[in-house]
Amino acid sequence: MNSKSAENWRDKISRLVEHRLFIHSVMIIILINAAIVGLETFQGIYQNNQSLFYMADRILLWIFTIEIALRIVGSKPFYSFFRGPWNWFDFLIVISGFIFTGAHFVTVLRVLRVLRILRAISFIPSLRRLVDALLMTIPALGNIMILMGIIFYIYAVIGTILYQHIAPEYFGSLGDSLLTLFQVVTLESWASNVMRPLLETSPSAWIYFVSFVLVGTFVIFNLFIGVIVNNVEKVDEMGMEQDSTLVSEKSSENEVKELRKEVQELKELLLDEKKHRSK
Repeated sequence: MNSKSAENWRDKISRLVEHRLFIHSVMIIILINAAIVGLETFQGIYQNNQSLFYMADRILLWIFTIEIALRIVGSKPFYSFFRGPWNWFDFLIVISGFIFTGAHFVTVLRVLRVLRILRAISFIPSLRRLVDALLMTIPALGNIMILMGIIFYIYAVIGTILYQHIAPEYFGSLGDSLLTLFQVVTLESWASNVMRPLLETSPSAWIYFVSFVLVGTFVIFNLFIGVIVNNVEKVDEMGMEQDSTLVSEKSSENEVKELRKEVQELKELLLDEKKHRSK
């Protein structure tokens, strides 16, 4: 096979893996894998059909392997496939299925089957951008986490000093106070289970709890949300720019192909004219 025919095959494979039908088919297979993993949790079904589940897993694993291989072959150049972090994610999940199968780590293998469901994120652009935005927030959230840790520590120390003898089950030690404050900041039964029993012996306890809820929940959590929303908007803008760049690149590639065809046709016409003149 010469280089030109190999290039044609790669073009066909590239168009295949980018086709909507191919992407939707892979998504359906991922959902089938998710359904099979869910059925495995029913011990009655799993124990009676272990060989069937194993065979289904082998078939799905080979389908995913072929899909990854096609995507690698269709990339131009092929090593450009590994430039994308999501491609690495898909590749490692599929390869790990073979590694741990050979090692007979049954529990790890079943966990990896569940992780294949995460591959749906790499096929849905909106989910992929959302995860990218969450990853971008990690450095920015560091300062917010430090601020929240300081506020938690201050309120935990104050709560231990004030209510250690009144409510030892909630504020008996610094660790107990931190755990109680975590319950309060989630707004899970904090008023009925924690604050109101304390009000019977310490009427001013509402100041402590209300101030912590206002600072810890409404202020700090809004900072979290603000950072995440800001990064989601940035990722959406970057995604729109990348989409427009891809569209322009594809249009330029099509124009180059058309020009090559026209040049080839002109060459053939010139050769035909030369043949006629020689006759």
